[in-house]
Amino acid sequence: MESVSIREVAALAGVSPGTVSNVLNRPDKVAASTRERVERAVRELGFVRHGSASSLRAGHSRTIGLSVIDIGNPFFTDIAAGVEETASELGYAVILSCSAGDRSKEERNLLVLAEQRVRGVLITPSGEDTAALDRIRERGINVVLIGRPALRPDQCSVTVNDVTGGSLAVTHLLERGARRIAYVCGPLTIPQCQDRLEGARRAVRQAGLNPATALSELTMPAMHARSGQQAAEKLLASLPDAVFCANDLLALGLLRALLQAGVRVPGDVALVGYNDIEFAAASAVSLSSVRQATHRLGRIATQLLLDECDNPGGHAHQQIMFQPELVVRESTGS
Repeated sequence: MESVSIREVAALAGVSPGTVSNVLNRPDKVAASTRERVERAVRELGFVRHGSASSLRAGHSRTIGLSVIDIGNPFFTDIAAGVEETASELGYAVILSCSAGDRSKEERNLLVLAEQRVRGVLITPSGEDTAALDRIRERGINVVLIGRPALRPDQCSVTVNDVTGGSLAVTHLLERGARRIAYVCGPLTIPQCQDRLEGARRAVRQAGLNPATALSELTMPAMHARSGQQAAEKLLASLPDAVFCANDLLALGLLRALLQAGVRVPGDVALVGYNDIEFAAASAVSLSSVRQATHRLGRIATQLLLDECDNPGGHAHQQIMFQPELVVRESTGS
């Protein structure tokens, strides 16, 4: 079967070949009624554009990269949904990669994205080192950070104030009478874990207590439910009054293990998670959690990235920081 040309699509839609090209590459520049006619012609003729050839001519593809720490975590899944939804609306596809918190793997993933000529990269960095991101930018690939504030004025970022989030969680536990609080997190090389710990310490100090005695830290190698169960085994020997977990997966794993051991939540131990994933409200004891607007993070980050790509002269770099909120449920005695 012979391939259909842009001219044939244009003839059927009653527009110029240039308009067809705009619909394929810059759909936001074309009136909705015209775009619908062209898209209908594309479907009727079975037109498929030669993406690789157009990418070579333009120097990039109509794809963006998204690098997250753990795609198995619903927090990152929600971000990815916001990214994909927005990218699709603007005529882009998304290539997803997962670093698993491994910096060397993250660097390899970034190299592959560069080789695929992505237009830009959205990333939740696995650490503080920005050298790999700087190298990507030197290749002319725009980068927007998600979940971590940019440290330079010429870069966009969209994040949540995790220091405030940590403070909200621990202030709530202190207000309900807890005086020995355990903070369970993943590796402290992950900036979010470090920021939430800083917020927890701030809340303890503001309550007039000494963080060295009122707040203990339990660092786990990963931030999933299995690690939460393992953390519970360590805490059972000397139960604290309350536990603040750096994400909901840790908290849900810990909750399950505590209940299996006969520990009452919140009667014996109060528990707060972070991210407010869908499962938090549906657990056996509904989980108090710090909520983040994850889907919105993905949407706004994508809008910033593609504006920087498509409007380099007029783009204004922004470092957007949302404020989290505490959702109180049964695990802290709502």
